[in-house]
Amino acid sequence: MSQLLLTAFSNRLDAMEVARQSVEGLRAEGISSKIHMLDSDETPEINDETLVVSLGGDGTFLQSARLAHEHGARVLAVNLGRLGFLLNVPSTEIVESVNDALENKHVVERLALSISISGEPWHEFALNEVVVERAHAGHMVRVKTYVAEDEFLTYSADGVMVSTPTGSTGYNFSAGGPVVDTTLQVMVITPIAPHFTIDRSIVVDGDKLVRLVADNKPAIIVADGHTIGSLEPGQAIEVRKSPLPVRVVATRSFDLGFRLRESLREGHA
Repeated sequence: MSQLLLTAFSNRLDAMEVARQSVEGLRAEGISSKIHMLDSDETPEINDETLVVSLGGDGTFLQSARLAHEHGARVLAVNLGRLGFLLNVPSTEIVESVNDALENKHVVERLALSISISGEPWHEFALNEVVVERAHAGHMVRVKTYVAEDEFLTYSADGVMVSTPTGSTGYNFSAGGPVVDTTLQVMVITPIAPHFTIDRSIVVDGDKLVRLVADNKPAIIVADGHTIGSLEPGQAIEVRKSPLPVRVVATRSFDLGFRLRESLREGHA
């Protein structure tokens, strides 16, 4: 039987309680499982046969997806948050969904990003998006964009992001970018609050290399909502498709139309 790892943040008391109840419910089904707290220093035992069950909101899922991606494991997204656009399993169906996932290995492969600074060995991962944004409030940054060797647009803006289809419903959507079907292998370049320049997104082939250059001022690099580095004027980040996708367990409520109706209905958008 596949190893089962339930992930949550220790400060989410509701998630910890759901985790304990799930362990008991799964044990009654003859399924052993462990709880891993994402904010601990503990390194969990995990491999490509592990099923990672994320218990929380979108932030918990992004951290769980990062953990699963490192080892080629699958991740099952349980929704304990308010909106949970990335999450497709209600907390009342955990045992049922785990049983189904252990019997049915079908997954949806989500495009992830590999991020590096030009000329440096450093690299990072993002499932939603990476942003080159202004380092100081009240000052715009000029960002040059390149796709492969082709120079695209230069934006004076709060920042410029490269989003995955998974991330298209997050920051990209808030910035005016399009919602993209998660099965597509594309990346979306979206400016954030551009000043006197085009404010439309550009969708490019996911196999191409995207470069974002901080042209005139220092900038910071933000991936999935976390600051991961900085750029001096003239430095660039390179964004490419990660060699390994994020393997998300498919369920009956995974369709884009369902998620749009549930998550963007009146009062939630």
